[in-house]
Amino acid sequence: MPEGHTIRRYADRHRRELAGRDVTTTSPQGRFQAGAARLNGRRLLNVEAHGKHLFYRWHRAETLHVHLGLDGRFRLFHSDPPQPTPGTRLAMATEEVTVYLAGPTVCELIDPSREEAIMARLGPDPLKDGTDANTVDEFASNLSRRGIPIGAAILDQSVIAGIGNIYRAEALFLTNINPSVPANEIPAAKISELWDTSVELLERGVAEGRIVTLPRTPPGAGAETDRLYVYNRERFRCRRCSGPIAKAEMAGRSIWWCDTCQPVT
Repeated sequence: MPEGHTIRRYADRHRRELAGRDVTTTSPQGRFQAGAARLNGRRLLNVEAHGKHLFYRWHRAETLHVHLGLDGRFRLFHSDPPQPTPGTRLAMATEEVTVYLAGPTVCELIDPSREEAIMARLGPDPLKDGTDANTVDEFASNLSRRGIPIGAAILDQSVIAGIGNIYRAEALFLTNINPSVPANEIPAAKISELWDTSVELLERGVAEGRIVTLPRTPPGAGAETDRLYVYNRERFRCRRCSGPIAKAEMAGRSIWWCDTCQPVT
């Protein structure tokens, strides 16, 4: 599933390529036919991201809400777009650019009350809210109400929006937090550090177009394991202490950590 930096990059690119223009919208697959007809020919005003959700705002029309889920993806073409695949839910086109959306979990038109309800159930977004003290307090408050392991809590999009499986492992390692520690037992200073680290990692992901958590990307690095500290690295030694990298299941996903660098106490 795309993490927050990828969704922000989509928002930024689609805003740059489509906003301020009248857009032709169709549903090649047919599953969004009524929605595409409603938007067809309207001007796209803005595109915003919050966590893993995208919101497309149109002139005199409802907001288009997209969540890619596990399998959704966009493709963008500047000229001579190929025929859309059978799974293409939505096509958005101007004279200069065509965007195909295939396989999303959510592609719907929503009114303001529905949008408010979606936003109300999402936690703060490190990319949107930065290091504002009130936002850190909201994050801390969300954690204080959860006795589940911190490694499970930060995958909950109502706690913090945009963090996925890679970022949770890397952010916890960089802040020396063991993923099994209950969320409501994390000290305030560590919560602030975890938030700031999440902001830094996601912003870097937006800038580089991929998840990189090492201070410098090794020359020739291509595989994820060459760019990360612990994620998917149980076959390797810890980059800091040379100890073993542990792996377990948590919140339905695999998680990796170093017991030496991330002690429980």
